[in-house]
Amino acid sequence: MNLVFVCSRNQWRSPTAEAIYKNHADYTAKSAGTELSARIKLTAKLLEWADLIFVMEKRHKQRIIDKFPDTVRSKQLIVLDIPDDYGYMNEELIESIKSSVSPYLD
Repeated sequence: MNLVFVCSRNQWRSPTAEAIYKNHADYTAKSAGTELSARIKLTAKLLEWADLIFVMEKRHKQRIIDKFPDTVRSKQLIVLDIPDDYGYMNEELIESIKSSVSPYLD
């Protein structure tokens, strides 16, 4: 299953989520950001590749729908409600991501 994690600048939250799931036997994970300043920018190709799209905040979901309406029409976009309060691989962030994502993977 292909997972994409999205935040604003692809610096802390989505790369942490990618790191958690990228070496898992059942999942392939990638991450991207919605902002022009994102380290890795979200593309239609990445969204097409994804089986599940996880966004950190509601505004990320709306930006994706606004920018890629045809691409995500049949996709599941899941809002994790994880604020931009953590650094990369912060223990609380890892736990928050795992607890929010696991219901969709089990």
